[in-house]
Amino acid sequence: MVNYETNKKSKTIAKERSYWGEVGYRLRKNKMAMFSLYMLIVVIFLCIVVPMISPYAIETTNMDKAIRDQKPSSEHLLGTDKIGRDLFTRLFYAGRISLGVALSVVALECTLGVVLGSLSGFYGGLIDSVIMRLADIFLSFPFMIICITIVSIFGNSIPNLIFVLAILSWPSIARIVRGQILTLREMEYMEACEALGISDVRRIFKHLLPNVLAYVIVYATLGMAGVILTETSLSFLGLGVSPPTPTWGNMIQEARNTLIIQYKWWYWIPPGICIFISVMCFNILGDGLRDAIDPKMKR
Repeated sequence: MVNYETNKKSKTIAKERSYWGEVGYRLRKNKMAMFSLYMLIVVIFLCIVVPMISPYAIETTNMDKAIRDQKPSSEHLLGTDKIGRDLFTRLFYAGRISLGVALSVVALECTLGVVLGSLSGFYGGLIDSVIMRLADIFLSFPFMIICITIVSIFGNSIPNLIFVLAILSWPSIARIVRGQILTLREMEYMEACEALGISDVRRIFKHLLPNVLAYVIVYATLGMAGVILTETSLSFLGLGVSPPTPTWGNMIQEARNTLIIQYKWWYWIPPGICIFISVMCFNILGDGLRDAIDPKMKR
C-alpha cells in the first residue's frame, strides 16, 4: 500500500513539472552527465581564477639559467618553459582562450544555422533549395584542408579562426533545425497562428524556435568538444592562435621535439590532460542532455 501511494505521488509530481523541469530531473538522474558538468565547472573556474591570483604574468620571462626549463617545484607548480615563463599560469590562461574560441565558434555557427535552417524549413520552395544547396557545397569541402588554406591566406588571428570555423560548420545545425521546422509547421497550432494572422517572424521566433531550442543546446554542447579538438589541431600545426598567446593546442606544439617528449613532460602532458578532460566531459554531457531531452527516455 505504501509503495502504491509513493509511486502515485511520484507520478503526480512528475506531471506538475514543466518541460525543462522534467529535462533537468532526468539529467540529474544521469550520474556520468552530472559528474562531467561538475568537472567542466571546475575547469572553467580554474581558468578564470588562476591567472587572476597567480604572482606570475603570462608574458613575464626570465632568462636566468636557474629559472629556464625548471622542473615542477613548489615555486612553479608545472615548471617553466625555455624562456622562464610559469607554465601553471599559462596552462589556465590557455584554457580561457581555447574555451573562449570554442564558445564563440559554437555561438556564431548556431546563430547562422538556426536562422538559415528556420527560413529554409518554414518557407520551403526556392528559399529551401538555395539554402540547402549552399549547405551541400560547404559540406562537400574537406573541412580541415579548407581551414588550413583560409587561415594560411588571411592569417591565424583569433577573429579569423573563429570566423573560419563557424562559417564552415553552420550547415550541420541548419539541417537539424530545418528538419524540426518542417515537422512543426504542419501542427495544428501553427494553422491556428496562420488563421489569427500572426506574422511570419513571430511564428518562427515565438512559436517554432522555442520547440527546437532543446536540439540546438545538445548540438552546441557536443560542438564545443569538436571545436576544441579542431583548434588544438590547427594550433599544433602552427595555424591556430599565434604565440605568445597561449592555447592548449600551441602549448602541445612543443611536443614536436623528441627530447621534450622524453625528458620534459611538464611542457605537454598538462595541456593534453586538460584537452582530454574538456572534450570527454562535453561529449558525455551532450549525450546526457540528448537522453534527457528525448521524450522516449521519459518513464
